[in-house]
Amino acid sequence: MTAATLGFCASAGLLLMVSGWLRGRRPTLEQRVLPYIRDVHPQVAAPTGPGTVVDAIFGPSLRRVSGLVGEVLGGSASVSRRLVRLGSPSTVEDFRVRQVVWGAAGLGVGIVVAAALWSGRRAGVPVLLLICVLGFVAGVLWCDQHLSSRVSARERAMQAELPVVADLLALAVAAGESPVAGLDRIMRVCHGALADELAGVVADVRTGTSIAAAFDALAARTGVVSIARFAEGFAIAVERGTPLVDVLHAQAADVRESGRRELIEAGGRKEVAMMIPVVFLVLPVTVVFAFFPGFVGLHLTS
Repeated sequence: MTAATLGFCASAGLLLMVSGWLRGRRPTLEQRVLPYIRDVHPQVAAPTGPGTVVDAIFGPSLRRVSGLVGEVLGGSASVSRRLVRLGSPSTVEDFRVRQVVWGAAGLGVGIVVAAALWSGRRAGVPVLLLICVLGFVAGVLWCDQHLSSRVSARERAMQAELPVVADLLALAVAAGESPVAGLDRIMRVCHGALADELAGVVADVRTGTSIAAAFDALAARTGVVSIARFAEGFAIAVERGTPLVDVLHAQAADVRESGRRELIEAGGRKEVAMMIPVVFLVLPVTVVFAFFPGFVGLHLTS
């Protein structure tokens, strides 16, 4: 194990030296242009700092590996879509780099497990290599699953917030405020995922986008059907002059009814699962409590 560790460190050092030499031979566009514009714009300077040094050393290798992971897994459109639904400022490349980091963590766990098995002579080299590869793949897939779970949690929160937001917006519009002013008032009162999305809509409207176009964009980027229906109904009501208060109250009632229906359906699907503790835990305990006194009585009389 000592020889293997020393060999790994030596090979990693040689690989870093060769990759740094290759990068030094091919300067980037920024490195070629920066000396000529630094005199014109003195504030333009090469960034320094620990994070920059780490990024300069490991950044190109991480991006190269992340590009390879993206080519193997594919689905860049799916990742981009989920990042938009999450409201994250990260790009697909940032997510791929994060996947590589998670994969490296899984690879580290796999190496620890493989070292433990190797020290006990319990497995051969192919099995140990397979454990390391599986650790890396598990880390990459776990990162993707974590993104999907975050998106699902955010969309559930948005769906839960929609009835309250719709009712508050209906009250504001019924009190005489414009739709944009009502949205602005809701942003100051509410906090949550849907409030953040509506804040983006208000920002688009204030930069010149029409209300209908801003809500159409919200309907296009969200993954919640009720939110998309709410945005489309709001846009149509503003365009055609439909009474907005009635539309908002109807949207809130539809979302609440949909939540009740989903709860009843979930209870129906889990009815068999709920019978498991009754059959295997509650019923045996009841039988024991019912027959144990009689069993003791029979033993005492005999």
